[in-house]
Amino acid sequence: MAKRLATEYVNARLQLSADDLDRFVRFVGGQNIRIRVRVVGCGNQEMALVDETNGEEVSMTFEQRDDRFVCELSCRLVHPKLTNALRRAVSAFRGDAVVNRIYSGFTMTYYYKRGAVHKIVEHTADGVRVVFERRDTVGELESLYVSRQVEREIERIQDAIDELLDLRNQCTSPSEKQAVDERLRQYTKQLFILEAE
Repeated sequence: MAKRLATEYVNARLQLSADDLDRFVRFVGGQNIRIRVRVVGCGNQEMALVDETNGEEVSMTFEQRDDRFVCELSCRLVHPKLTNALRRAVSAFRGDAVVNRIYSGFTMTYYYKRGAVHKIVEHTADGVRVVFERRDTVGELESLYVSRQVEREIERIQDAIDELLDLRNQCTSPSEKQAVDERLRQYTKQLFILEAE
């Protein structure tokens, strides 16, 4: 098995409520990582996560924005203890991140969205290969359902237009024809909008 040389967090982002921030501190501390917290101006908090076995450290700044604390982070880690703690935190607190796991001869890039891996890409000297990509099955089914709903609405409008055309052929006065023509214009406009979707 290949030995990981380093892990790079590129544009990792966590958005936490005040309660989540307290849970974050307890969560990371529960993984035998020492945390130093410092409150700075405007309620922002600076944290240093330290692996005391090897001295590796990562600094995180949580900026207070309205009722959330937002941390945007880029760092490079070498030792597994702090790397694993940060990976678990991104997952547990539904963070977004691009993570490069660097091995000798290749790099695996993990794309996290809301704490879950959505894509894994392998980079080698020979090129780039997508190893895994999460499909949005629920989203695909929802869009299929919506498209069928539009098709049913189109059919309903076409039936109403057919009935109005039959009614127009039976009209005896110009005012009756004009009223039917106005309704036909409205249905035609709706049909045009639905077919554009």
